[in-house]
Amino acid sequence: MAIEIMDTTLRDGEQTMGVSFNPVEKETIARGLLNEIGVDRIEVASARVSEGEFEGVRRITRWAKEKDLLQKIEILAFIDGTTSIDWIVSGGGMVANLLCKGSLKHVREQLLKTPEQHLDNIRKVIKYATGKGLQVNLYLEDWSNGMINSPEYVFFLMDHLKNEPVERFMLPDTLGIFNQEQTSRFIRQMLNRYPGLHFDFHAHNDYDLAAANVFAAVREGIQGIHTTVNGLGERAGNVSLASVIGILNDHLKVPNHLKEESLTHISRLVESFSGIRIPANMPLSGENVFTQTCGVHADGDSKNNLYFNDLLPERFGRKRNYALGKTSGKANILKNLERIGIQLDPESMQKVTRKIIELGDKKEHVTAEDLPFIIADVLIREPVNEPVKIVSYSLTLSNGLKPVANIAIEINGETYKENSVGDGQYDAFMKALWKIYDKLEKSRPVLKDYVVTIPPGGKTDALVSAAITWEYNGYEFKTRGLEADQTEAAIKATLRMLNIIESLENNKKKVEKIKHES
Repeated sequence: MAIEIMDTTLRDGEQTMGVSFNPVEKETIARGLLNEIGVDRIEVASARVSEGEFEGVRRITRWAKEKDLLQKIEILAFIDGTTSIDWIVSGGGMVANLLCKGSLKHVREQLLKTPEQHLDNIRKVIKYATGKGLQVNLYLEDWSNGMINSPEYVFFLMDHLKNEPVERFMLPDTLGIFNQEQTSRFIRQMLNRYPGLHFDFHAHNDYDLAAANVFAAVREGIQGIHTTVNGLGERAGNVSLASVIGILNDHLKVPNHLKEESLTHISRLVESFSGIRIPANMPLSGENVFTQTCGVHADGDSKNNLYFNDLLPERFGRKRNYALGKTSGKANILKNLERIGIQLDPESMQKVTRKIIELGDKKEHVTAEDLPFIIADVLIREPVNEPVKIVSYSLTLSNGLKPVANIAIEINGETYKENSVGDGQYDAFMKALWKIYDKLEKSRPVLKDYVVTIPPGGKTDALVSAAITWEYNGYEFKTRGLEADQTEAAIKATLRMLNIIESLENNKKKVEKIKHES
């Protein structure tokens, strides 16, 4: 039987500091999780939080009802008499995840109640919810502390609730305190003591052990795991959906319904909506995960894939990259030359390698798109051609008015002028630029990602780095600009992009000549 995956990005993930999804974003993520990635259930909201939360629930439940997926939509409810349940019913929900206390300390010190009083309140809400036609799952909040410090209370609660109409008992490591040994031991106790019940495990990552604890729980036979996309969640976050995919498919070989090829898309979608960047080194989802930097590794990949593991990028809709810099060797450069269809003789390779290492020592960022320029500079001894130049531009920002851009650019020796308004100064610049390109019937790339960074603790006059990811004719690449002004940095990155695509078009014959002579 396949293990159940319940994703709580839209509820627990939204407890990440600074994250708030609007109703349209919530529905879009819900569709992606259920239709694309194939999770079994999603937790989409907490009852009675806000009007925006209610609107998001209504959008999701309407869509889910049309698609016969309403049983997969879950909403957090509280022990508050009838209030939460009525909220869920009016929102179109059918499943309530009821939050009760899984540790004696929480019952006594937060609720100021006895275990018997709390048990009585839980039973009343369960009875009311089922009377309204809802399915009930039960969270034992702070269960990990409960098992460590008051197991007799946990067993008291379970002994009296095991025969109630509860579909799933959900066991959270609420404060992320467990290690693998504790997870195994306490999950085993619950499964052995209550063999007929369904249990989920909900891991937090405060000690960076969430994935390891999930491994332990699944190995013990837990029936369900809770995840969030990109590991969103309160404090250090929840266990990442990506990590769970790797654990289930590669380490434990546990049947599941997850479609790993959709992981990259849902990760980037949530990154965009949440505003929380995916760390470059995040397992399975990060930008650098499928990038080899060391020349020795690239050489090994050329010799029967010696540095490959089971996490092949194609599984997740990605491609393997080979970074260029001070640790690059000939193999890294060869891999990148293969991508752009260039072959060099051994002597030329040595010259290009030395130049790339030299740039890396200066902390220059070298990409595969730079190689034609480096080759032209090192081998042909001609100045690097820049077919596109910015002659001038003027950006106007006025209170109460949209920004305006007036630009003049030179393309292959011809100057073109245009102007436009936009939602921001850079947007106005780009709209004016694309007017020129459209008039010339020139193809243009699609902007895929835009990241602006300043040094930690930077002042208002600090240099700003703009890194923009583009897609051109199915090929994705990144350009950077560095300036004191954010918009000027972005314009520099854009100019670099324009010269890359223009040079690729204009210099096809030159590249073929280099290829032929080598």
